[in-house]
Amino acid sequence: MVTKGLNKQQESAIKSFENNFSVMHALADKNRQRIIVLLAHHLEDGLTVTAITENMAITQPAVSHHLKILRDAGIVSFKKKGLQSMYYLTLKEPLKELEKSLKDLRTKFQA
Repeated sequence: MVTKGLNKQQESAIKSFENNFSVMHALADKNRQRIIVLLAHHLEDGLTVTAITENMAITQPAVSHHLKILRDAGIVSFKKKGLQSMYYLTLKEPLKELEKSLKDLRTKFQA
């Protein structure tokens, strides 16, 4: 990445974006947003890939792909329940980090 000519404040802002890239990327897709909303309605019991797929207009492999991106970003996790994997939201920490970064950006660049 090119940071030539940037001051420390600008470099810090870019670093903040880099640190939150996986969360921002995960939240940017409409299918992943829909998965998050579905899981938000099942906070206690979670959902299987099959149950998520039944509520989506995409295939099971596509749902699995989106779940992997959400897992990698720390937005969802899963627990084995017998032979099935139950997916749950674990959104709190990634959002807390993103909110902190956005607050830092606002503070640094307020006029």
